[in-house]
Amino acid sequence: MAVPKKRTSISKKRMRKHIWKRKGYWAVLKALSLAKSLSTGNSKGFLYDK
Repeated sequence: MAVPKKRTSISKKRMRKHIWKRKGYWAVLKALSLAKSLSTGNSKGFLYDK
């Protein structure tokens, strides 16, 4: 027989959500940094054809 799980506390829920959002924030920063270096021609670690 299935037993319902205990409810997760609000603080745990907020922490997990914050961590999830922070990961997205760092991904956006990296993407913008790479786009900026590609547009100015200063990229050294990324090979591409113009």
